[in-house]
Amino acid sequence: MWHIYMLKCSDDTLYTGITTDLSRRVGEHNNSSKGAKYTRVRRPVELIYSESCHDKSSASKREYQIKQLSKIQKLSLLK
Repeated sequence: MWHIYMLKCSDDTLYTGITTDLSRRVGEHNNSSKGAKYTRVRRPVELIYSESCHDKSSASKREYQIKQLSKIQKLSLLK
């Protein structure tokens, strides 16, 4: 199972990614050098959204779709 997730960074920007282990990945973004370069300088980050996909291909496609949205559209996913 793959997860698409959205993080809210300390500077109020949003970061979207995919992973197979959501809690591990959020921990890496907050506490490890394995976190994305983007989030390393914007800690702490908070998980604000996630959805599941059956395979990496569909997760990557959905991640791309979400990344094309404006910030307002991304935040509307939370409702």
